[in-house]
Amino acid sequence: MLLRLPESVSEAQECLAEGAVPIGGATLVWAGWQRDGFPEQAVSLRNLPEANVIASGALGSAVVLHRIDDRVPEVLRRAAGSVGTGAVRRTATVGGNIVGSTLRCLLPAALVLDARATVLERDRVFETDLAELLAKHHLLLSLRWSDPVASSYRKLEGDAGGPPPLVVAAAVHDLGDGNRLLRVAVRDGYEVLADSTPCDAGPDQAIGALRDTAVGTLHDAAWDVVREHVTELLQRPEFN
Repeated sequence: MLLRLPESVSEAQECLAEGAVPIGGATLVWAGWQRDGFPEQAVSLRNLPEANVIASGALGSAVVLHRIDDRVPEVLRRAAGSVGTGAVRRTATVGGNIVGSTLRCLLPAALVLDARATVLERDRVFETDLAELLAKHHLLLSLRWSDPVASSYRKLEGDAGGPPPLVVAAAVHDLGDGNRLLRVAVRDGYEVLADSTPCDAGPDQAIGALRDTAVGTLHDAAWDVVREHVTELLQRPEFN
């Protein structure tokens, strides 16, 4: 297998046009290739500047998880720190986790940030939402968002060999004129639910409104975790 390492968007597009298969940190695809056979050529974005950005409001798809630090919101940083072991986080990439994984531990964090995906295709670069990114398995170049006022992330302990542990992510966004919006996303098993509600009047009103959204359809045990998580976030000193 020939591994190609483009250093510009145009070079990456040339690789795709010539049939190179995208590869991230290879923590997920390698086993499949060993089982099913390796492609003739693969392309990695690890040398592409646009895919390696870490900044306020932006994170590249080729960034390995252990590099994610306080330049990004708490919810995204904690999500990255919850993935696998240290060895996995030194190899796994943002794009691989969100697009190539069935677990997608970073997806709830990206959803509550209302992140947009910059996508690379052989003939264009364009921006889309996360729903289209996942539905069409686009090649992710980077994520971009507006930083929230505050955010938080919780991943419950899971049993070895059992179902994926419950994940709750939340973020509060300033809409201006004293208005704030709470976004919540939950991974329950392999399903991810997300919704939003105003939160200007405090935790009780926000939780009551959230109960009438898709997130409110969770089973009682999951809903209790969501309620506790949202209450703790909205009771932080910055909101008082």
